[in-house]
Amino acid sequence: MDVIKEIKNKINKKDRTPAQVVVQDVLAVKKGERALIIANPATAEISQELYSACEEAGAITTLMYQKDKTSFDHANKEVLAAIGTNPDVCFSISNIKLGKDPQAIAKPYETEDGEKYTHIFDYLLDGKKTMRAVWSPGITVDMMNRTANIDYDELRHRCKKLDQLFEGAVSVHVTSPSGTDLEVPVQGRKLMFDDGDFTKPGTGGNIPAGEVFISPVVGDENNNGCEGVIVYDGSMTFADGDSILETPITCKVEKGYVTTITGGAEAKRLLKTITEAENSAIAMEKEKKLEDGQKYKKNARNIGELGIGLNPAARITGNMLEDEKAFHTCHFAIGENYDNDAPSLIHLDGVVREPTITLKYADNSEKVILENGNLIKLDD
Repeated sequence: MDVIKEIKNKINKKDRTPAQVVVQDVLAVKKGERALIIANPATAEISQELYSACEEAGAITTLMYQKDKTSFDHANKEVLAAIGTNPDVCFSISNIKLGKDPQAIAKPYETEDGEKYTHIFDYLLDGKKTMRAVWSPGITVDMMNRTANIDYDELRHRCKKLDQLFEGAVSVHVTSPSGTDLEVPVQGRKLMFDDGDFTKPGTGGNIPAGEVFISPVVGDENNNGCEGVIVYDGSMTFADGDSILETPITCKVEKGYVTTITGGAEAKRLLKTITEAENSAIAMEKEKKLEDGQKYKKNARNIGELGIGLNPAARITGNMLEDEKAFHTCHFAIGENYDNDAPSLIHLDGVVREPTITLKYADNSEKVILENGNLIKLDD
């Protein structure tokens, strides 16, 4: 009987739409829960399918549209107000970005333990942990169809095993055939993962899911930060969107911050985005729309994330939402990190192909977890 039941479950899974898989398996939306979906006209088809799937699950569902938002735009006031009602589940299905929260940037939300959040979405998800969420900036119908219905049990197994390996690591050494050679300090940092299990309040991530990531230790005057060179040779996020790179971008990193950027036209495009973030931070401070603009300016060059792609259905397409999940890649973000100690107006992901990643521990032992882009065997 168990075999028959398993076969039926597999058949039923194949018959479900990607939206139904996300609503049922990833978020486990329940009858009577409040579900909020925020979208743009460009993501109408996906958001409508999610709306239908939530309704089928018995949720009280609201679907809202706003125009496309870039990295520097504010979300509509009505959208921020809707998130502020604290829904059980929130979907941000954006063509580019959800949009910033200007009130929270000027006066951050603060939890009882002193953590500050510059967006109501993050405050409810990570601070109060009352909401579960999916955010998918740049998702397309093709991407949803190819990458949402994967083996989530296998993905969670990989994430769990990598979490165990990162435990106790003090630094990570990343190299690549294109020239990346970066030492990443991680002592005291915790590995985070987008494993597609967003069933408990306070959990959330992307669709497509499939990555582990960590915030490097923030650099300071004592040189406690990333050191070396990153050569982005996959794709890159810019203020006006994502692109596959025709010419690699080389970033020299000292004391945790990008000091020089070289390459072709895309390198200039990256520098332009970073410079805009630096200038905007100072302007916003003068307008009293931002606390400590100098810190935001400095962190526009911070190395805010090292991530490893783990979704077998993902590939490099020039859309970072998918690119950063692709097998045989890692990615580094410039700007804000995930440990809330390096605020910035930007978080620019860039993909490195076929990296070799080595974990280093306090006892001087080492463990290679990716070799030329190939994940080591993680089974017991």
